[in-house]
Amino acid sequence: MHSSLFHRYHGLGNDYLVCHQSVAAQFSLEQIGRICDRNYGIGSDGLLIDIDDEDVPRVRIINPDGSEAEKSGNGLRIYARYLFDIKRVGHEPFLVNTLGGQVTCEVTEGAHQVIVDMGQAKFTPSALPAHVEGEHMLDQPLVVAGHDLNATLVSMGNPHCVIRVEKLDLALVHQLGAEIETLAIFPKRTNVQFVEVIDRQNISIGIWERGAGYTLASGSSSCAAASAMRKLGLVDDRVTVTMPGGQLAISFSGDFMVNMRGPVQKIADVTLDADCFYDLN
Repeated sequence: MHSSLFHRYHGLGNDYLVCHQSVAAQFSLEQIGRICDRNYGIGSDGLLIDIDDEDVPRVRIINPDGSEAEKSGNGLRIYARYLFDIKRVGHEPFLVNTLGGQVTCEVTEGAHQVIVDMGQAKFTPSALPAHVEGEHMLDQPLVVAGHDLNATLVSMGNPHCVIRVEKLDLALVHQLGAEIETLAIFPKRTNVQFVEVIDRQNISIGIWERGAGYTLASGSSSCAAASAMRKLGLVDDRVTVTMPGGQLAISFSGDFMVNMRGPVQKIADVTLDADCFYDLN
């Protein structure tokens, strides 16, 4: 391995590198962590691996810590845009396979907006999984590091713990995110969102992403937070989710079927040099 090509995109400041499976196969998880490092590597919130040897495109989502995510809303929008850019898909809707299930994507407005049908939001603890009693955990008390919180558990194909707050404080997301992510009730850890309901069409959220930490924006987190507030009866069927990185449009149909629409921008094609790993064992 001398050099390898990566494609860098962002969705609302949540940035991913995309590469073909033949490129990813050259690297260990430790090396992928180095590639994602913002000081010692190219820098990204994760790596999207394009699996193109099946009828339906499939994406693997590797977090900077080497763990694998089942699903990522921003990652899916970016992967869809990448497939459009390499001319594997056009403007018609198409399927993508993920660990967290099959989704439908559509690239619109030139290529700068991508719509993803994210599937059904599920509220049963076993779907996350989470070790809690009962058929669901909706706005239930959760004490973390001396803070009295109210938590709703949601699965979007990946696990989410949604904390409803009167006023969003991003410092609290930084302070409590890692502790909530790794609570013993979440055997596979969890994504965390702090949510302030602005009105019935708008919520504002802060995000702690499992395996990546504090994140400017997240598609699946937006879907989960909107779904939790919808389940609690606090918002309507169309919700704008505002994050530090920007806004996503979430809409609901049927039994909590979730549709997400948001932007993608291409940043660069990046050639990685092997010297990046010179000091790794």
